[in-house]
Amino acid sequence: MSTQSPIRVVAVEDDPGFRRTLETLMGHAPGFELCGSYGSAEAALAEATRRATDERIEGWDLVLMDISLGGMSGIRATEQLRELDRELPIVVLTVFEEPSVIVEAIAAGANGYLLKKTHARELLFQLRSVVDGGAPLTPAVASTVLGLLRTGSTAAVGSPPTRLNLTEREQQVLRCLVDGRKYKEAAEQLGIGIETVRSHVRAVYGKLQVHSVAAAVREAIRRGLV
Repeated sequence: MSTQSPIRVVAVEDDPGFRRTLETLMGHAPGFELCGSYGSAEAALAEATRRATDERIEGWDLVLMDISLGGMSGIRATEQLRELDRELPIVVLTVFEEPSVIVEAIAAGANGYLLKKTHARELLFQLRSVVDGGAPLTPAVASTVLGLLRTGSTAAVGSPPTRLNLTEREQQVLRCLVDGRKYKEAAEQLGIGIETVRSHVRAVYGKLQVHSVAAAVREAIRRGLV
């Protein structure tokens, strides 16, 4: 994304106070534009559907999604948004830290999972990273996800572990993706070149039959990989 183009953010949040906090934050943050703020999933989905059917309307770059909403849940809304747009970055922003909720949200199509207590500066950094292809997770959430992967606890999404034929290096790269690391960070951690990381990512995509980082993370959790 061009540095001249602000990241167009939409917030789906039923708490008026927190919604105003997000509006203020985005209004003062360089490089961001809050182009929509909705108090319900239904309202956000109606607007998303309208935009999807009218090419004259500028699209969204990122959706911030609460989970506990007054009507339809944020997880169900994430599923429906994902059906409308496979590539739209959706980041859950919530107070819930329960493993089952985290797994369900990622399986529904969320690109990232952040807690509302995340510091404003860190939140903005993570939102920039997801637009650049990252999969941000609050540290506590990342720890939970890795714990689930280590123990093979995938019952929350109803699928038994499937190992596939991933090489050791591909598993390491996949673990980096699950942990929200960018390609450059993965390369530094593993001591390999960034093009080598890209090559392993392409191999992982092929074996998982996915086309994005978010989809790879979802499949890793669903299948109990790494």
